Amino acid sequence: MIARLLVFGLFTATLLPAQNTLTATAAQRYFNGIRRNLEASADAMPAENYNFRLTPAQMTFGEWMLHSAQRNYADCSALKGEPAPQTEAQLAVLKDKAAIGQVVKDSFAYCAAVLEKLDDAKVLASPQSTYSFLHIIVHNNEIYGNVVGYMRASGIVPPSTAGRGRAGR
Repeated sequence: MIARLLVFGLFTATLLPAQNTLTATAAQRYFNGIRRNLEASADAMPAENYNFRLTPAQMTFGEWMLHSAQRNYADCSALKGEPAPQTEAQLAVLKDKAAIGQVVKDSFAYCAAVLEKLDDAKVLASPQSTYSFLHIIVHNNEIYGNVVGYMRASGIVPPSTAGRGRAGR
């Protein structure tokens, strides 16, 4: 009986979440994955296609990239408790690939620095903090889902597909 309790105790101790599990897991796995995909998309799309729209009513590829950067700054600054270092109006003036690609990378670097200092208590402290944390990952995945269509229509294999060695699918 004592041996069973000891084994059960050791087993359940390994299942207990480590401190900051939610934040560390999401930031490392999901944030870093979508960061790689969007940064690689910004690099892979030719400059002349940054004004490309799938249909006249949709945003351009460049506008999608700027939308990602703007939301990164808004959500991560909310988590950090400071005003966004780049506003939507400041980003809207960017038009060329080099400037847009750089601001996308800068916004992800800003978020990475913020996420690195977060812990679960801060993320779960308020509905707004939880929303901002999840929104960084979820919304960027939605943006990437849109961007994939632009890339495929431009004859470019999306980074998530290319990374799996499935260039044609």
